Amino acid sequence: MDKIDWKILAELEENGRLSFAELGDKVALSKSPCWSRVRDLEQAGAIAGYGALIDPNAVGLTVHCLVSVRIRFDMHDAFEQAVIDHPAVMECYTTAGDSDYVLRVHARSVEHLDDLLRHKLAKLPGVHRLTSTLFLKAIKARSSVAKWAASTV
Repeated sequence: MDKIDWKILAELEENGRLSFAELGDKVALSKSPCWSRVRDLEQAGAIAGYGALIDPNAVGLTVHCLVSVRIRFDMHDAFEQAVIDHPAVMECYTTAGDSDYVLRVHARSVEHLDDLLRHKLAKLPGVHRLTSTLFLKAIKARSSVAKWAASTV
């Protein structure tokens, strides 16, 4: 990838609805070469897809939380499938350290989060222990993958 590819990724990350003409203007390419580069970036997997970024607060999911999970050693596959299928789990990562997984979840209220933790997530396959960390205020909630990755090349 060259500097223009990185610029294309950064611009699309900022606004995925840019036309190829608008994107080309921002990265100093005409429409056709810009389209070709975007197609190539899509085919290479650098662009995984397009979609709207929904603000959880705007749709009533104002409580944000990380949940650390310890599970029984023989239940990883069942737990992972249950997490994939659970709509409240926005992200799930395996971890090294005190927990086996970290989940990012949103809830409508602290009461809703309590219900989610005790009656839903705690009952996922193999769950031994949940530890939650409630977010109080977002300082930085999103950043540009493209800009960071380009700066490390």
